[in-house]
Amino acid sequence: MAEASHKPVPLLKDELDIVIPTIRNLDFLEMWRPFFQPYHLIIVQDGDPNKVIKVPEGFDYELYNRNDINRILGPKASCISFKDSACRCFGYMVSKKKYIYTIDDDCFVAKDPSGKDINALEQHIKNLLTPSTPHFFNTLYDPYREGADFVRGYPFSLREGAPTAVSHGLWLNIPDYDAPTQLVKPRERNTRYVDAVLTIPKGTLFPMCGMNLAFDRELIGPAMYFGLMGDGQPIGRYDDMWAGWCIKVISDHLGLGVKTGLPYIWHSKASNPFVNLKKEYKGIFWQEEIIPFFQSATLSKDSTSVQQCYIELSKQVKEKLGPIDPYFTNLADAMVTWIEAWDELNTPSEAKSSKSANGVAAK
Repeated sequence: MAEASHKPVPLLKDELDIVIPTIRNLDFLEMWRPFFQPYHLIIVQDGDPNKVIKVPEGFDYELYNRNDINRILGPKASCISFKDSACRCFGYMVSKKKYIYTIDDDCFVAKDPSGKDINALEQHIKNLLTPSTPHFFNTLYDPYREGADFVRGYPFSLREGAPTAVSHGLWLNIPDYDAPTQLVKPRERNTRYVDAVLTIPKGTLFPMCGMNLAFDRELIGPAMYFGLMGDGQPIGRYDDMWAGWCIKVISDHLGLGVKTGLPYIWHSKASNPFVNLKKEYKGIFWQEEIIPFFQSATLSKDSTSVQQCYIELSKQVKEKLGPIDPYFTNLADAMVTWIEAWDELNTPSEAKSSKSANGVAAK
């Protein structure tokens, strides 16, 4: 006799939003349906707000375009990038959930070495719900994974770990390369699946990729600002990396952890390296000064909240990076505007009136 099938309740079903930036119909969701359908989606439409974006039937979603962003934020909408995937951070701001998973619309379900479909969202949730170890490196990587533990010599006083703020996933197929590397390795594909999750040590920066990323919105959300990129800006394709540098400095200051490694997604298409080079050109030079800035950045003991840390960091950006180019002065001002807008939409008495959308599909 066949056993009755009992589907397990999806992890964090009512505590997590999936944020997707897009300029096209979201047919890619069909592949993700088994994993994403139980969750609420926040879709941020970039580009022409008059274009109709089609979402497959059966998904519960909100869809925001530029007109919605302008209406909800008013003059503060200037901090949200236009014609760049950095617009996704508007979704972080209007979410009312504890956790966020964000994915690009050219990312598909990957398979593990056994050929099984990878439930990327489930792995991200596992990463976020277990502690990190930023203060002492465990040579077996994540000691909280099944089958792993702390190795001999790991201080017992540190085995409780630190709360995990960010889970940074990876990609098979098209690697996340900069334009010069794309140009010299146009046919390179990542086929290497490494079954590992590790905590990025305190004091160490990393290049964060926003195409397969999850975070605890309550722990680090106000710092997850993807900056001023795209239309009208002298730089692009540094949005997620900027956010990554900021969140790492702040996470280190507040005693939070950042994990990287599993899960993998399948990145289906490479962007044009010549177009990318135009977007990245100034950033390639600027990053040689930006990285030392973040490596040496310190925050005062008075900064005990993410917002306070971010405002303090914005002042340092203006002071230290502003002389490089006026762009950084504008970016520092936008960082402050972002925090002001975040706080306006996320006060305890907030009436959730921001929930608008061009389309809200039934569950």
